[in-house]
Amino acid sequence: MKIAMGADHAGFRLKDELKSYIESLGHTVADLGCNCADSVDYPDYALAVCDQVVSGEADKGILICGTGIGMTIAANKVPGIRCALVSDLFSAKATREHNDTNVLSLGERVIGPGVAQEIVKIWLETEFSNGERHRNRINKVKALEDKYAIHP
Repeated sequence: MKIAMGADHAGFRLKDELKSYIESLGHTVADLGCNCADSVDYPDYALAVCDQVVSGEADKGILICGTGIGMTIAANKVPGIRCALVSDLFSAKATREHNDTNVLSLGERVIGPGVAQEIVKIWLETEFSNGERHRNRINKVKALEDKYAIHP
């Protein structure tokens, strides 16, 4: 599986640690930056990752900032993205099984690398349950997205 990863200045260290871990699980990682502690704007990196996921260039995406909140907000503005901010193992599994998330957001200042690795592993390995009730709910979210999308 190809995973697009992006982080801002407050998340690049965890991104670098997780990149090696994800590769050790047998996945390919597209590292879309940032790669330094210089202040950058998280929406730029959220968009780069989400563009790859929506286009099919990447199968899934992982975003990291200080709290994960900003990245999650920005990612969920992109049509076709279902991004969840996760800081525990139960939510990592549930967000894949029930919400079919295609982007995971993490906060470097919120969780440590060990927990982040466990979250990522569960999130990458868990399949969408594809049950009728979950599919119906995702379709309703898609309808909201379509209703409020700005069409040029």
